[in-house]
Amino acid sequence: MKLFYKPGACSLASHITLREIGKDFTLDGVDLAKKCLENGDDYLVVNPKGQVPALLLDDGTLLTEGVAIMQYLADSVPDRQLLAPVSSLARYHTLEWLNYIATELHKGFTPLFRPDTPEMLKPAVRAGLEKKFQYVDEALSDDQWICGQRFTLADAYLFTVLRWAYGVKLNMDGLTHIESYMRRVAERPTVAAALKAEGLN
Repeated sequence: MKLFYKPGACSLASHITLREIGKDFTLDGVDLAKKCLENGDDYLVVNPKGQVPALLLDDGTLLTEGVAIMQYLADSVPDRQLLAPVSSLARYHTLEWLNYIATELHKGFTPLFRPDTPEMLKPAVRAGLEKKFQYVDEALSDDQWICGQRFTLADAYLFTVLRWAYGVKLNMDGLTHIESYMRRVAERPTVAAALKAEGLN
């Protein structure tokens, strides 16, 4: 398998998932501004959406969209229990968090990353994200991981998005559960390896 990625982007969650399941894979970096690969090839030929992540399977099939990629990978190695079995409530609890992270957190950063966002709008965007991270902090108050006592796909994704929160210097003061959570996730060997491979440690 080959993962098309950009260091520190949302593709980091898929990268972590690949390392968690223990399957062989390669990485191919993407310049999203130029839509080209490390060797200069046109990335749009690979993925017409022009975004990361994209996962090229061994049979030549391309899978896009991070949450779909992570679910595919987790289901391909169910023994790792990154996603609970179909029909179990635990599975839907994880999917609930994946959807929240994708729609409320991940997309919420878009105005802060776009250079054409008017400066006058950014304080409201930041305040909205900070309020949502207070909710996440409260959700982490009783458990080691976001879905309970086991590391899941939701943790790979949440960790990725939380890195952005610190990167754009959101006010995370007092969010002590998130602070300790970030340390726990970063200490996982798979996560440390993914960060090192992307030059992020």
